[in-house]
Amino acid sequence: MGAEGGFCRRRAEKGRSYHHGRLREALLAAARALISERGPAGFTLAEAAKRVGVTGAAPYRHFADRDALIAELAKDGFGHFNEKLSRAWDGGRPDAVSALRRRGAAYLAFAREEPGLYKAMFGDAGALARQSGDRAGQTAFDDLLRTTVAVLRQFHAPEQGARALALQIWATTHGIADLMLAGHFGESLDQPQALLEDSVSALIEGAVRKALGVAPIMPPP
Repeated sequence: MGAEGGFCRRRAEKGRSYHHGRLREALLAAARALISERGPAGFTLAEAAKRVGVTGAAPYRHFADRDALIAELAKDGFGHFNEKLSRAWDGGRPDAVSALRRRGAAYLAFAREEPGLYKAMFGDAGALARQSGDRAGQTAFDDLLRTTVAVLRQFHAPEQGARALALQIWATTHGIADLMLAGHFGESLDQPQALLEDSVSALIEGAVRKALGVAPIMPPP
């Protein structure tokens, strides 16, 4: 009798896992929450399945492994991220520097509002590239590169340094976002945003001076 009851329970669990109406979406939502709490390395497919209420085998109907689930989450995240930053850029109006500042603020706001997506997007570039080629991530950088080209044009500076400037701005913005998510700025968004604006302004000034051949204040490393 006990064995029969156990068998029936296993069949019922299997039935729930295979008839979960929106299992894929539910697993993505569970992974998003777990990554927000613990980071990309802090969860397993089994934990995501448990949070959804299905068997440990059920996620494999949709995802080959944990990296595949994270890659899908990152792809969704980059879609929302790129759209949000594109709206903030607004075609570079009224000028490229003002639009770039709005874009930076949107970057920090996204990280603050969607920590699970953000950490999935930037947690393991190698794993993401193996799963999906990181096309969405490349789109994000290409968009940033176009903004730095526009910024240099605003100051009538040559565009050769646009890629280096884009990398500097990305590294600075990402570093500030990570510090913010780790709680180093408290609850307010004002301090990280002001720090980002000051830092990016300094990077732009340095890039323009270099492009125009103006001697730098700091000696080379």
